[in-house]
Amino acid sequence: MIPRAYGPQARFCPRCAAALPAAPPTACVGCGYQLFVNARPTVGLIVLDGDRFLALRRAAEPGAGRWETPGGFCDGAEHPAAAAVREGREELGVEVTVGDFVGMYVGSYDFQGEALPVLDCFFLASIGNGAVKLDPAESSELAWFALHTPPELAFSTMDAAIRDAARMVR
Repeated sequence: MIPRAYGPQARFCPRCAAALPAAPPTACVGCGYQLFVNARPTVGLIVLDGDRFLALRRAAEPGAGRWETPGGFCDGAEHPAAAAVREGREELGVEVTVGDFVGMYVGSYDFQGEALPVLDCFFLASIGNGAVKLDPAESSELAWFALHTPPELAFSTMDAAIRDAARMVR
């Protein structure tokens, strides 16, 4: 859980609990701590099979029932490429090989009533040996879609990354 003190609607200093004079970016008048609202890094996998990509139907909010690419938040100081491998294993139940970097996209993620800024990093990827086994807490089904005619995806950054990936693999 992300403490509300760190979000865009922060009202109190996370260091000394003094009331903040303004919404971030701001400095605490009690201890001088400077508070910013920084984007949280995430990773997305564009798993390819020829000119098709793998999409998952989200099982949880935000965007439950909508299509998405596999991925998630980076942990602590985890490198996005390492997070891509971890997320592939967690969401697909197989090892993935991370390929070319597609790009970074600024977006938002609705979490506990706040729109958190995110920096979504997308990689091309392929599936190693074995059959995909979805985590039912994350996804309810999978489908392959043509890169050039994708469905509307759960997040606008995914739509942009798929467009860029389609240009890359032509």
